[in-house]
Amino acid sequence: MPVAADIQTGVQPGLRFAAQLDRKGGCRDLDWAGVRAWRPTDGFLWIHLERDDPTAAAWLQGESRVDPLAALALLAEESRPRVEDVDDSLLVVLRGVNVDDSTGETEMVPIHIWAEPDRLISLRDKNHQLNALRNIRLALLTGKGPRSPGGLLAQIAERIVEHLELLLDGLEDQVGELEEDSLENVDGTETRARLASVRRQTIKLRRYLGPQRDALYRIQHDDACWLSDEAKLRLREVNDKVIRHIEDLDALRDRATILHEDLSAQISERIAVSSNRFTALAALLLPPSLVAGLLGANVGGIPGSDNPVAFWEVCLVVAAMLPALWMLLRRLRWL
Repeated sequence: MPVAADIQTGVQPGLRFAAQLDRKGGCRDLDWAGVRAWRPTDGFLWIHLERDDPTAAAWLQGESRVDPLAALALLAEESRPRVEDVDDSLLVVLRGVNVDDSTGETEMVPIHIWAEPDRLISLRDKNHQLNALRNIRLALLTGKGPRSPGGLLAQIAERIVEHLELLLDGLEDQVGELEEDSLENVDGTETRARLASVRRQTIKLRRYLGPQRDALYRIQHDDACWLSDEAKLRLREVNDKVIRHIEDLDALRDRATILHEDLSAQISERIAVSSNRFTALAALLLPPSLVAGLLGANVGGIPGSDNPVAFWEVCLVVAAMLPALWMLLRRLRWL
């Protein structure tokens, strides 16, 4: 079977691809006409749509025969991970970690799924790519894809979190570098900016992985007849991985919090040292300022006003006062 690219949205609006699985690891491509002509007796069908495309939305709400409330949920903007069972079908909302091949940036891409005994409908936003589904699609085209409805759902769950470990490794490396920079007193401004970025990523990932763990747990314990024991076992492995990743995120968050506190303490110490220096300088200059203020008063009786060397005598007195004041401040431990 030749490997074909995804159906282009310009030719088939709203339809990324449709694959009729042969339950032997391969599939047969369908277009919109094939999707409309498909019947459950023809075999298991996987349809991948663009959630925000009007054609896909119209088909889902009209011709798909999906429960109307489930169709509204599949098209909703809200994409927090969750699972709802409707008779023998499942409404699943998950978030996948996707790495952009060109920029290397990561993003949490939502995927909405409607799973039935003989059909699975997945939706993603038009502007979001999801490498996980593309990899499953390529595996099917080469005859090495999933062979059952439960296997397809389990493989989707596996694929959408496969980049998470690499992402967490990258975050851990960044936190390690920031800890070294903190010990070496590297520029605090840049360190705080990088630390803030790591903390934001950690919080964002933790926000979605917690509900995703609960969603995967519900799937693996659902009593849908088409979920085989093998699929549930694979889903349990995925859930265990997500739990470990959540624990790693919590550890990273704690390390980032401690590092933030250390940086704040270093900044406070630098401010305190600077304040002490300014205070000591003000204390050193206070007596000479007092003498200068007294001698500069515009009143009669200023001593030495008629003495041509009085100015130099005052300078000597002030110069002698400074070392004495310095020793006094050192004794008081102000310096």
